[in-house]
Amino acid sequence: MESNEIGRGAEATVYRTTYRNRNAVVKHREPKGYRHPDLDRHLRIARTKTEVRVMIDARAAGVRSPVVYDVDLEDGSITMEYLKGTSVKDALDEHPEDADVICTMIGQMIAKLHNGKICHGDLTTSNMIIDEHGNMCLIDFSLGDTRIGLEEMGVDIRLLERAFTSAHSTIEGAFHNVIEAYSKDMKQSKQVLAKVEEIKGRARYT
Repeated sequence: MESNEIGRGAEATVYRTTYRNRNAVVKHREPKGYRHPDLDRHLRIARTKTEVRVMIDARAAGVRSPVVYDVDLEDGSITMEYLKGTSVKDALDEHPEDADVICTMIGQMIAKLHNGKICHGDLTTSNMIIDEHGNMCLIDFSLGDTRIGLEEMGVDIRLLERAFTSAHSTIEGAFHNVIEAYSKDMKQSKQVLAKVEEIKGRARYT
């Protein structure tokens, strides 16, 4: 399977595969030798369960994300749909003239997520895909959670703002367009954006 590896992070490795004749990916949380075996098993099971729950809830909230095909808690693996498309980071880099439309789609997607009381935990344009049908998709929910409050939503928005500042600073008004679309659709947008400012204030004094 190693020859099909397409991504590796601190916690998991992602492989291309097939599942019942469908293109798929497997996300595998490998055991960590530096942790006690019982603790390691508990953490891998708990984190895999949480990620699956967030993915399923995100889809229920109307956010296009991978369909979960199979879960093996003991192995720490999730088999899911392979989303074919272009990362939003690449789309913005290669076609900045489309930024208004793309950023509006981002804002609408995050509004659906937050209206569903779900946070992603790592909102960057590298974790967003425009699929072959032109749909905005969200991937990698390993740091996400459900039944969340304003704090987690604020952190999501702040992380995305920092991502735009570092990766897309040359596209004028890009993040503003994200927030404009988010504010139109997100029921608690004023409270969330106030929380973002509070989070920024904390950072200045720590």
